[in-house]
Amino acid sequence: MEMWLDLGEQALWWLGALSVGGVLVSLVAIPWFIARMPTDYFCHPQREPLYAQYRHPLIGLGAATFKNLVGAVLVVFGIVMLFTPGQGLLTILVGLMLLNFPGKYRLERWLITRNGVLEAFNWLRAKVGKPPLRAPEI
Repeated sequence: MEMWLDLGEQALWWLGALSVGGVLVSLVAIPWFIARMPTDYFCHPQREPLYAQYRHPLIGLGAATFKNLVGAVLVVFGIVMLFTPGQGLLTILVGLMLLNFPGKYRLERWLITRNGVLEAFNWLRAKVGKPPLRAPEI
């Protein structure tokens, strides 16, 4: 019985450490990603794939793989932060924006039009001296 209690206590410590780590990562990563977005990020009818922007296919594949890996980590941290302290929904949104999946751009445009989301993004951009994002024309 004591072994189960020790495992539960250890799991709580790991969950607490993951929560603190997620908050620290989100405090740095989210504003950085949002600040790097072009002001017309949501205004195009469709998006060109990342790998098509590079001359050499291996560089494009590596960039796309790294971007998807970072996006997946942010989504996982965001889900954890839904139950622990942190910016869970914003972290999930930024993680989804980094992942590649069918219908992603339509989902991004829909999410950014929800109440308060664009305002939160533009508030973070204003904190680092970047111009506001433009709302998509839907």
